[in-house]
Amino acid sequence: MRFGAGFRSGLMLGGAIFVAMPAVAAAAAPADAAGAADVAPPSEDQALGEIVVTATKRETNLQQTPISISVVNAAAVEDRHIQSLYDLSDGSVPSLRVATFEARQSALTIGIRGIVPLDANQPAREQGVGIYIDGVYLGRQHGLNAGLFDIERVEVLKGPQGTLFGRNTEGGALSIVTKAPTGEFGGRVTAGIGNLNSYNGDLHIDLPAFHDFAVKVDAIKQYQGAVTKNPLEGQKGFGYFDRVGGRVAVRWKPAELDITDDFSADYAQDKNTPFYSQLLNYNPNGCVAGPQAAVAGCALPGTQYTTLTGTVRPTLPGVIVEGDKRQRTADIGVPQQPSVDKTHGFTNTLKWKAADEIEIRAISAWRGVDATQFDNSGGAHRPPIVNLTTACTVAAPCGFSRYSLASLHQDQFSQELQAVGSVGTFDYVAGLYYFNERVSDDAATPNSNGVALVIGVAQYLILDPCRGSAGFGSQLGCRNIDRASAVQSKSYAAYGQVTWNATDAIHITAGGRYTEDKKKGQLLISRGVTYALNTTAAAAAGYTPLDEKWHRFNPMATVAFDATDDIHLYAKYATGYRAGGASSRTQNYQAFDPEDVKSYEIGAKTDFFDHKARLNLAGYIMDRKDSQVDISSIQFFNGSSFNNLVTINVPGNTKIRGIEADLTVRPTRGLTLSAGYAYTYTKIPLVPITYTGGGATTSVLQQFYIVYTPRNAGNGAIDYELPIGGAGTKVRFHFDGNYAQATQAFDQYSTKADASTIFNGRIALTDIPMGEGGQKLTISAWSRNLFNKAYVYRRDPSNSLPAAPTTSATTGNIGNVLGDYGNFNMPRTFGLEGTVNF
Repeated sequence: MRFGAGFRSGLMLGGAIFVAMPAVAAAAAPADAAGAADVAPPSEDQALGEIVVTATKRETNLQQTPISISVVNAAAVEDRHIQSLYDLSDGSVPSLRVATFEARQSALTIGIRGIVPLDANQPAREQGVGIYIDGVYLGRQHGLNAGLFDIERVEVLKGPQGTLFGRNTEGGALSIVTKAPTGEFGGRVTAGIGNLNSYNGDLHIDLPAFHDFAVKVDAIKQYQGAVTKNPLEGQKGFGYFDRVGGRVAVRWKPAELDITDDFSADYAQDKNTPFYSQLLNYNPNGCVAGPQAAVAGCALPGTQYTTLTGTVRPTLPGVIVEGDKRQRTADIGVPQQPSVDKTHGFTNTLKWKAADEIEIRAISAWRGVDATQFDNSGGAHRPPIVNLTTACTVAAPCGFSRYSLASLHQDQFSQELQAVGSVGTFDYVAGLYYFNERVSDDAATPNSNGVALVIGVAQYLILDPCRGSAGFGSQLGCRNIDRASAVQSKSYAAYGQVTWNATDAIHITAGGRYTEDKKKGQLLISRGVTYALNTTAAAAAGYTPLDEKWHRFNPMATVAFDATDDIHLYAKYATGYRAGGASSRTQNYQAFDPEDVKSYEIGAKTDFFDHKARLNLAGYIMDRKDSQVDISSIQFFNGSSFNNLVTINVPGNTKIRGIEADLTVRPTRGLTLSAGYAYTYTKIPLVPITYTGGGATTSVLQQFYIVYTPRNAGNGAIDYELPIGGAGTKVRFHFDGNYAQATQAFDQYSTKADASTIFNGRIALTDIPMGEGGQKLTISAWSRNLFNKAYVYRRDPSNSLPAAPTTSATTGNIGNVLGDYGNFNMPRTFGLEGTVNF
């Protein structure tokens, strides 16, 4: 076999990175995604068989494809009890990073190889990793935590994919591939229960083919109770979710034509609450009013304060400071209702084998997201910090507990045309792509709670949901919208790639993609001011609508060499870019430019010990130009707080360097061992930050950081399978461990969250015969975070430092300093599950 050689046995769904697994397929390479989860049932000689992928939009053997890829297949989804993409946050793929945006389950931050945006939650900002479902690009990070349907596999394609996959794939692409209809009657039903009052169920039915049509129906239900109890009666706790979804897939494959047409429609709803944001410490930097030099640790990055004013507030009565373990009951009860995320989509993928040399493909898709956010996870742990005095009365309580209320609506349409084939010693792919997206959002941040000092005793109150916070509240129709924006993005692209199989061992690939992006956006409301009605305020803020166009050409070149049948080497140059935009969290709708990345990679994919062992290595150097970084602060306006976030482009090149290693070994029948490791070095150039105020100007070289990117990360897994009796019943054992070094959670702060070491396990009795009908039963016990390890995955130090300059560039105020607050990972979860296949 050879790099670039075309296979015809795989299945292509649009532009997805799709793996078609033969009946005797073995470990995917690299195997870091799931250990033995990428391993199919062992063959007689226990060799690791081949896996077919379409990372180059044609079917090739993964071991002979010159790209670093990890695969989480259906077995891994079962073994790790993966219900949504957030369950990949434990580090099951060391190069892949998954985290919540803020504390919210309703939007996910996803990164690969150090390409991780802090806030892709804004309508006019893009992700750095392309997320696909059945070959269709998903424009928003909202709704990504919906329950997964019947998954064939999740594929992680590492490194820039700007040539074949387009913009916003600087770090790589993550593809979710669902199982297609088979045309034969069958299916399965699963039911399970677990701790935290959780339960889950799913139903998958394949109907017999009828007049060349095959139909498949999927339905899922996932529920988990709160991780942290809310003491306020009748209000939701924190870390809860309730997911439901359905999908119908239809395949038309007329016998007289060489055509396959796949149509699917899906809908999902996810109700959830954020994880609880605990107060981790109290005034850890020793902030106190006076000369800055006397309290050097109390320094806001990017400033050059000479004096600190104000007073660090004492904690309110009843507030708990806890930095070592997650609170199972919140210290102060707050109003908290579920956020609701609704996603829907319609996809049609047509494939026509027009001739031996060419296959024509058309992928059309309409998708949308509606997200309504309710986040009151901070309570008394984040600004506004109350100064509890006799001025706080029952008639006029001092407000606290910032209730972040937001909604987002997105619609997108995409159309892709592909031509794929081979002519002589040349393999080629060519395509045209169109993407059109409309997004609108709004946000309000009233205070939900109040406190009064009555005869020297603190009395907590729940503010009126309509009139409680500066005359406004959290109820629909009563909110004072802090900000609102709308944006339309269009993208056009043409691409092509050719592989010349110069000899049986040497394969040279070259390709390129031309992209034109257009983005038009408006900041409709900022800090409660409607700009269309108050043009004077808009002009004073320096507001300018977004109307930008960008062009890029992204080339790629690869040289691959098959040293032997079992050793495949490659060297690759690839590029990618992320589109620019504007920050709706600023008064002026401050715009920022695209960022570009160049990547140089070498790799080796090897099999040895008669294909009973597999070792894959990759090393890369990436230089990212004009990196988009964020400067975040809480500002106070009209009795409420405003999350001000400025996105800027860093001059010069950001350095990202890395090494990846993945090993899979099958030493004996039924036993598979696997391990993965990723080293990622990142360095952003120093950025000059200037503040002006009070007649003074300061300029400081500030260090920024890439978030959620551990320097060292690794995992390992043990899978063992033992037949019982002669009816095909087996006992399956799975155990995995995942480690990640501590990382920053914000671009501008050196403060890190915690390192993590998480173990998962599952024991299953599989394929138990049930009568003469061929039905089989599988029963299992599973646990995630088996040893109940608690660590802070997101630490916010902004509440421990002076505020950003307002009236003076050299004077900082510590009046809202309290302490770091943050979020702990999920506690141990476990349960029992039963599945009947029929």
